[in-house]
Amino acid sequence: MRLLEERIRRDGIVRGEDVLKVDSFLNHQMDVELFAEMGKEFKRLFEREEITKILTIEASGIGIACVAAQCFGVPVVFAKKSKTKNIEGDVYTSKVESFTHGRVYDIIVSKKFLGPEDKVLLIDDFLANGAALMGLISLVWESGASLAGAGICIEKAFQPGGERIRNMGVRVESLARVKCMSEETGVEFCKEREV
Repeated sequence: MRLLEERIRRDGIVRGEDVLKVDSFLNHQMDVELFAEMGKEFKRLFEREEITKILTIEASGIGIACVAAQCFGVPVVFAKKSKTKNIEGDVYTSKVESFTHGRVYDIIVSKKFLGPEDKVLLIDDFLANGAALMGLISLVWESGASLAGAGICIEKAFQPGGERIRNMGVRVESLARVKCMSEETGVEFCKEREV
């Protein structure tokens, strides 16, 4: 998605060779107009699927998941990183190792919000090593729901997550695929057919 790539080039900040800071428009301060365009693109990409739920993980994926859900006319469910007193009843759980935070989380979704009758689209801001996405996939499988695929804002294609998830037979649609990046040269994107 050219609009997102241009925004990354303009406002993204590269740290080292594996950190891309996009907190000025994607995952801290959110550009809702950009989100609206990304939501429309996810809708276009998955329009033939009969999506009933969008699933994401707290916290960075929630904003874009909500906008995408508005385009599909379906609810958003987000996996929580800790069980709270207001989650009652049975839950689906999965473990996720966070590259950003350097720790392992138990993610949970209440069983009353995800079940075999659902067709789920996963939405997240980044795909790098694939740990968060694997955790969400595990929750969908545990629930018995159908998995339509995953919509990712930014995929670091030089890291193994995208290939790993695709090799499992899961459809992954990334709006911007980063081929490589460095503080000196900035970000280089994959050509559209490089998957």
